[in-house]
Amino acid sequence: MINNDELINKVKLYNKFFNPETLSKAYDFALKAHKHQKRDEGVPYIIHPVAVADILTELKLDSATITTGLLHDTIEDTKTTYNSVKKEFGKEVADLVDGVTKISALEEKAAENSKAENFRKLILATSKDIRVLLVKLADRLHNMRTLKFVKDENKRIRKAKETMEIYAPLADRMGMNRIRDELEDLSFSILNSDARNLIEQRLNFIKNNREDNFKIISHELVELLKSKGINAYVAGREKTPFSIWRKIQKKKISLEQLTDIVGFRIIVSTVDDCYKALGVFHSKYSAIPGKFKDYISTPKINDYKSIHSSLIGPRKQRIEIQIRTQEMHEFAERGIASHWKYKSSERISDLSWREYDWLRDLVEIIEAGNSPEHYFEFTKLQMFQDNVFCFTPKGAVIKLPKNATPIDFAYAVHTKIGDAAINCLINGRESSLQTNLKNGDMVKIVISKKASPSLHWISSCKTGKARSAIKKYWGEKTDNKSSKNEKKLYRSTLVIDLPHKPGVLGEISTLIGLSGSNILNVELIQKKDKHLEFSFDLQIKDLKNFTNLISQIKQKDLNFKIIRHKQKKNAFIQRIFENFKRN
Repeated sequence: MINNDELINKVKLYNKFFNPETLSKAYDFALKAHKHQKRDEGVPYIIHPVAVADILTELKLDSATITTGLLHDTIEDTKTTYNSVKKEFGKEVADLVDGVTKISALEEKAAENSKAENFRKLILATSKDIRVLLVKLADRLHNMRTLKFVKDENKRIRKAKETMEIYAPLADRMGMNRIRDELEDLSFSILNSDARNLIEQRLNFIKNNREDNFKIISHELVELLKSKGINAYVAGREKTPFSIWRKIQKKKISLEQLTDIVGFRIIVSTVDDCYKALGVFHSKYSAIPGKFKDYISTPKINDYKSIHSSLIGPRKQRIEIQIRTQEMHEFAERGIASHWKYKSSERISDLSWREYDWLRDLVEIIEAGNSPEHYFEFTKLQMFQDNVFCFTPKGAVIKLPKNATPIDFAYAVHTKIGDAAINCLINGRESSLQTNLKNGDMVKIVISKKASPSLHWISSCKTGKARSAIKKYWGEKTDNKSSKNEKKLYRSTLVIDLPHKPGVLGEISTLIGLSGSNILNVELIQKKDKHLEFSFDLQIKDLKNFTNLISQIKQKDLNFKIIRHKQKKNAFIQRIFENFKRN
């Protein structure tokens, strides 16, 4: 365990403005509060908060955050109160500790609450101060490092799944790659230990056979750049067993085919040098087609910047290179924590909503009032997808997920724009609102005050914000209708391709029934190789539940379409439009 003086000295290396007396006081306070407590592994409990504080110093965070790391369990696990922390360390630290305490409290109720509900509470707690999440990530990281000592197997599996599904993606979304990698790999060791052990054996074999390979290649790359007047150094990082496992699954390759286990990170002085270095490498070595990504000109959705390329490099070996500046490298390692600057004080003015506007979007989705399961689905979309960059007619940049549509674009600009959209122009050409957008597209949304968002847009949307806004609009319309006792019925037809398996037709029929819709007629339209195409004539009582039905069918990866009713052309669409006009 790191002692008080060692912790203070680590902070001094990057922050000369902090108060060592406060940190020392917090260390002693935590030591006293946890005096009689033990961890699952039988060691004194104080080891945990000190380890959390140590992780936060590695992220080079401010002293208030590190103090919170030392005190984060005092309110929850000891007789310490919010007021006593406030009295000793001030309101800022007390609020941070309280925020972490609330998150920890909801985790203990995981068996009672859904995963989605816990995620909602986590995001809302984090939205008040991003440092709450940073402390929580450090807390979760150390707990995962010691999870093997927890005797309850079900608890270990639950914690590992929660980490993989919530905390690792959040770390990724904040650009904290190092913490994300370790969280994923530690979870992987619990959830699929056999696969991880197999990969680790392979990694050890490769390393033993290529002991000096990294040094030789690194030296050659640096010398090549030096000969062209570019100063650089190489920072290598081995891929984790989980990242390798993910790659194997994605690319459908065997473990034996795996060769590139180390990435070569070329650190240069300026952005210009990044592109110069790329030119030098591509002139000298053969570039592998389809393996080039420029994340400097178009950063990832978490603001990660770097140039990626794969080469047949020195010694005719296939290598992966990442070219970046020191600042980019700092962000790749520490993510949002790299924005903390200590030039004149500990006051952080650089961090604002602009630095984590994605979190604002998540809060907006939650506050839209949808069910926990729905916004959990939406926010996962927000966090995981790659992005494209499009432009408004005035030149403003709109960042969207890959394969996003003008519908997503409209809602990204403003919810009112999305609700009123009727058409769009992409690069000056009239286009469908369901068109997939590409990098560099200039999009103009055509709106009408009389328009309303279509229910069918949900299947085309790629952003959680757009889906949430559409569902909210429909929910409000449905609620208004109910309050006026207007029980209107709608007609529509669903055409669905169902696998030729026993029970599938019954399962879909049950889903339709649970949605509150009445099946008027079922017809087998045609037989395909492995599928049967069924037509369901429906009487719809609740538009909101019908939307949920469509979402569930989509999640089952079934091909389906909504068509006009056979009895009356465009009956469903017309009735919806008439209803919206009345309301």
